[in-house]
Amino acid sequence: MAHAKPRMTVIDTDPGIDDAIGILLALASPEFNIVGITTVAGNIGIETTTRNACRLLAFAGREDIPVFQGAAAPLDRAGPEPLGLHGEDGIGAVALPDPMRPHETQHAVEWLASFLLDQPAGSVDMLALGPLTNLARLVLEKPEAARRIGRIVAMGGAIHEHGNVGPRSEFNLWADPEAAAVILGSGVPLVLVPLDVTRRVRATRELASRLLNSGQPKAQMVAHLVQAYFTSPTAQDSRPLHDPCVMLFALSPELFQCEDLELSVSVARDEKAGELAIMAEGKILVRVAMRVDAQAVLELLTRQLTAPWEGYSGRG
Repeated sequence: MAHAKPRMTVIDTDPGIDDAIGILLALASPEFNIVGITTVAGNIGIETTTRNACRLLAFAGREDIPVFQGAAAPLDRAGPEPLGLHGEDGIGAVALPDPMRPHETQHAVEWLASFLLDQPAGSVDMLALGPLTNLARLVLEKPEAARRIGRIVAMGGAIHEHGNVGPRSEFNLWADPEAAAVILGSGVPLVLVPLDVTRRVRATRELASRLLNSGQPKAQMVAHLVQAYFTSPTAQDSRPLHDPCVMLFALSPELFQCEDLELSVSVARDEKAGELAIMAEGKILVRVAMRVDAQAVLELLTRQLTAPWEGYSGRG
């Protein structure tokens, strides 16, 4: 169910093809009032993730939204090597315009703290698409501000699914498990959208064609991003839309089935890093999306992206 009034929303991200799709979906959705984007190293290094965020805003004609560069490395370990899945530029070499506005000089965590303290408690939501380093630093360094977050909706983890970087580990939590542990234990309202859901929401060439033929620039750009997944000679018939599931949940939570779970996250220095475990008993910490009406959320994504929209109409 859509909010009657747009929620003030900050997107914390490491773009990333699926991050880029999620950002464009949010920008296309009047249900969100995007007040800022904060970047984190993850899929690729911090300079590239930040530039990609600025380029997406230039494409969308939304240079009114500030971008704040955040953590270049995890809290307490070396950062992961770039995945390479999304190409050297992180977004599959899809053509985007140069940034119209540079990122802000203030660090993401400092900006988040000052912004949250200036707003009514509970009025700002965080949509987290990458490692949770920025939000963990906020909790550790600015706890009063962190307590004012309305909720965090984060893509991350695997409950019953096999991991994507280890037997039981998903990339975002694996990349900074200490940060994930901070957030899980923080008491800040959290909805986790794990691989158990995101692997059910899949982009296909047919979806890309439908978006491309819509004539709407935002839909066509998402089509190009989806097509970038299929350029590899080993490409599958479909690819999961991990990060857009965060926006889709925020738009229509009734399309997801959730469970309240107490979770712990492994901070081991081996392949178990980032693994989630369900505790037998204890305080409920996390609302976890466990099932999804995949067809309905794909239809929602298509509707949002193909609605009339004003913004950048070129591709270079």
